[in-house]
Amino acid sequence: MLRNEDVAEVLQRPEVLGRLVGFTDLTALHGQWIHEMVFGDEDYTLQAHRGAFKSSCLAVAIPLYMVLYPNRNVIFLRKTDHDVGEMMNMVAKVLQSDVMRDFTQTNRGVQLKITEQSMDHITTNLWHSPMGAPQLRGLGIKSSITGAHAWLVVTDDICNLSDRLSKAERDLTKFHYDELQNIRNRGGRIINLGTPWHKEDVFTKMPNIHRYDCYTTGLISAEKLQELRQSMAPSLFAANYELKHIASDDAIFETAPVFTKDMKVLRDGIAHVDAAYGGSDYTAFTLGCRRGETIYLFGKLWHRHADQCLEEIVALANEYMCWPLYCEDNGDKGFLRKEIEARDGYAKSYTETQNKVIKITTYLRKWWGKIVFVEGTDPEYLEQILDYTVHAGHDDAADSAACVCRILDRGCW
Repeated sequence: MLRNEDVAEVLQRPEVLGRLVGFTDLTALHGQWIHEMVFGDEDYTLQAHRGAFKSSCLAVAIPLYMVLYPNRNVIFLRKTDHDVGEMMNMVAKVLQSDVMRDFTQTNRGVQLKITEQSMDHITTNLWHSPMGAPQLRGLGIKSSITGAHAWLVVTDDICNLSDRLSKAERDLTKFHYDELQNIRNRGGRIINLGTPWHKEDVFTKMPNIHRYDCYTTGLISAEKLQELRQSMAPSLFAANYELKHIASDDAIFETAPVFTKDMKVLRDGIAHVDAAYGGSDYTAFTLGCRRGETIYLFGKLWHRHADQCLEEIVALANEYMCWPLYCEDNGDKGFLRKEIEARDGYAKSYTETQNKVIKITTYLRKWWGKIVFVEGTDPEYLEQILDYTVHAGHDDAADSAACVCRILDRGCW
């Protein structure tokens, strides 16, 4: 059983509670963050670099808030409904821990129990609401919140890669964020956690921003930072670790991609696969069709061996009638072509002789302003292209897209 002095220490240094319930990486800095989330009296935005344990802090702060303020409900929001479940599970585990039960018994004289739990809400025996609302409710940012109200509204990573790639997505996130002002009770708070992705993202609307870049926290070693810096485009490293937006001097594709919902524009096009056979490479797959001076592309990306992707690849090529399916035979001596044909696909293998950098900077760059991506293209596929430089750690998507552009540019397939 925790003593009164132990409870007092947790209230002053909540990172202690975090370590006791399993978040062993939490430091005094994290304790400051948790303390502000639980005891602050203003809206609060925590903008910290990737891997700073922001969500771990939140998984401690929410249960602590629920115990200390049992008459105040919480609404927690992430990008989508699917993303909410992870945090709800972490909160439930903290509430069910022996440490949290001891803390509640000592602090409130009550044996803490969860009375209702699902992927989108949690209620404890401390909560008594005449409105019938749960003590903690989890939602995707795009969910309907009409009629909802809360004392504490928390957003966690509602800005992500999609906001970097799409102005429409950025505007939609801002619209939904504005609506949160209507659901907090008078005297309530909004807390925001996340990492910036674009200079015009939703953080431009968030108040009281506290920034902690990779140099401020001391959580990432100099060696690891150098490794991260070399693995991505300078602009992406600056945004995600230095919390600033810069123009990448060596970025090739800086213009935001354009999208269409019309999948029929791909019909009677071609397909290409850049196959991975292990290691850190990705299997990139591209459907493409040229219509006049516009090339329509649809891309998929898997961090898997090509063999594990072939069923889906052939199915997509069939669905959108994009044949032949081109594949390079330099490394596999025609093996992939035979595997595609064994699945009743029409494959064409070729021997690549052109330097990859020249191919990408010639064909994909030439057509970039005239390319329209079909919605459903993997965000990671687009991310690889936007982050492509001659020093990029991964170029599989850019290579596949460039091969399609080269074939369509020549007009013979």
